This record gives sequence, C-alpha cells and structure tokens, in this order.
Amino acid sequence: MSSTGLILINLGSPDAPRKPEVRRYLDEFLMDERVIDVNVLLRNLLVRGIILNTRPKKSAEAYSKVWTDEGSPLIVTSRKLEEEVRQLWDGPVSLGMRYGNPSILQSLEEIREAGADEAIVVPLYPHYSMSSYETVVAKVLEDLPRMKDPIKVHFLNPFYDHPIYRKVLADVTRPYLEGKEWDHLLFSFHGVPVRHIEKRDPSDCYCLKTEDCCFTDHPATPMCYRAQCRRTARFLAEDLGLAEDKWSVAFQSRLGNDPWLEPSTEPTTEKLAEEGIRSLKLICPAFVADCLETIEEIDMEVRETFIEAGGKEFEMIPCLNADPRWAQAIVDMAPDALQRHAAAGSDGVVPQ
Repeated sequence: MSSTGLILINLGSPDAPRKPEVRRYLDEFLMDERVIDVNVLLRNLLVRGIILNTRPKKSAEAYSKVWTDEGSPLIVTSRKLEEEVRQLWDGPVSLGMRYGNPSILQSLEEIREAGADEAIVVPLYPHYSMSSYETVVAKVLEDLPRMKDPIKVHFLNPFYDHPIYRKVLADVTRPYLEGKEWDHLLFSFHGVPVRHIEKRDPSDCYCLKTEDCCFTDHPATPMCYRAQCRRTARFLAEDLGLAEDKWSVAFQSRLGNDPWLEPSTEPTTEKLAEEGIRSLKLICPAFVADCLETIEEIDMEVRETFIEAGGKEFEMIPCLNADPRWAQAIVDMAPDALQRHAAAGSDGVVPQ
C-alpha cells in the first residue's frame, strides 16, 4: 500500500488557552451546521451574538487547567498516535483536525506531497453522529476540490462494533477493573441533542420510540449515535464479563437548553453516591484521546461532584490515546475502507 496514504482526523483544539484563540476555535466549531443545526441566521445570532460574548473566557480558563508544556492534550496525544501509526503503515500518514490546526486541507495536501494519489481517512470517532463522524466526512469532501491536485479518498466506517476495536478497548480497559475493588462502572458518552438522533432516523418513527430500539437492528442503526453508544457499553461489559448491575450509561457535555440524550453524567454520579456507591470507575468510549471533556469535565468536575455527594474513590479510565495496541488496531481496520469502496462504489454518508 505504498501509494495509499492514511489520514487521522480528530476534533481539534484552540492554538492556545487564551481568550482570542479559544474564541476563534469556538467560532469555527459552533458555526458548523452539523453542530448547531439551525438556519444560518439564527446560528449567527446564537453563536456570534450570544455565546461568543461569554463562553471564550470560561473555556479558556478550562483549557488552562489541562494545558501542558507540550500544548493541548488532544493535539499532543494525537501527534504521538500519528507517530505510532507511521511506524506501522506502509505509506504516508498525516494528522488533521476538524476544527483548528492542523486543518483537514493541510492533512490532504501533506499526503499528496508525500507522493500518494489516494488516502484512507480515519475519523477518530467510534460512533456515527452528525457532529462528529458526519461533519468530518463533509469537510473532507468540501476540501478535496480546494487541493492543488486532488486525491481519491476512502472513509473508514464508524468502528464501534468492529471486532478489532472491541478487542483493543477491552484489552486496554481490563487492567483498571480486573483484580480491583470497585462498586460500579459508569460509561460516559459525549451527549448530543435529541433532535440529532431523530434527524438521522430514515423512517422518522423508530429512534427513541421504544425501550429496546437501540438493540434491535433497523435501517436507522448505522446512523444512530445513541444505539451505537449503548451497544458499545454492552459489548465492553460482555467482553469483560461484567454483571448487568455493575455498569450503566450516561451522557456528558450538554450545551444549551434543548433536550439532550439522558441521563446526564454529573447528576448520575451524584445519584450513584447517594445510593451507596463508594468506589466509582468511569470510562469515556466516545473519545479515543483524553481531552478537555475527559480531563477537566470528568476527572476534575465530575470527580468533585461524586466525592461531595458521599463517594470515596473515583477513577477515570484513560482513553486509548497513543497506546501501541490502538495504533495497530487502526492500521488493521483501515483497509476495510478500500473493500467497502470497491463493493459500494462510494464513500461517506452525508445526509442533507
């Protein structure tokens, strides 16, 4: 595969934990029509008229808490992962971010300059959602015509149920649970508005309509973030041999006042403590790299909430980060994108 490049794409980060850089980053992020999915006039009003007047200062303070001497944890870890993958992949490897730097266009040009005429794009999101996997695919397709000499791209599907991903997630997680004393494992997935789930239901009448909808295969499943998250939790529990009463699922990082997926992580940890859970493990499988949402929101804020509510021990299980086993898993899964392209003749699912 010497002529095939590999492009890793994650969310992104501000260039610095300061208000101007954070404001610029949030503007690009929140003005994405797949993140705040309202008409452009209302989105402008919400983002540039309201949110960006107050949120950059608060977010800059949060980023300052997690920033390291090397820089943003997400960028630093992603660069380390890029290097791990480069050692394993027979071809050029580049890293791009959906928002901020390095940009997706930069990552595409880097692959072309390295001599590749096609590339496999790996959105570093295990699950499909409008505001993660889908927006990466859309941005890549938008940027391709802007290249000096466009390349052919193939997209790796969301891999939450891929046997290779299931194995590496279980292998990396197992040492934090086996042989340890703990009461409960909470899966905390990034939340999304309920309307995002409903919008990607092709039947308009299935998702969120029954208690077991997430575990029944349906045409909505390939684009149902909630179903894929809940299945991820069940898969990992099965792979680790966990009893049903030892784990549960919640959703974090709520933004705005619209209905979001429930239950919410922070009040869930408070409730668990009040119910007598003293030793809590928490894992965030929607993220493959530790970042603001895991380090500051979970390991600082949610930890404090749990302890104040009566909990005694709290441990956040790290993400896959730059673990060599994760790098190998990416390399082993990536060729699936070429097979899918040959079979289906097209890549990426980007509903309008």
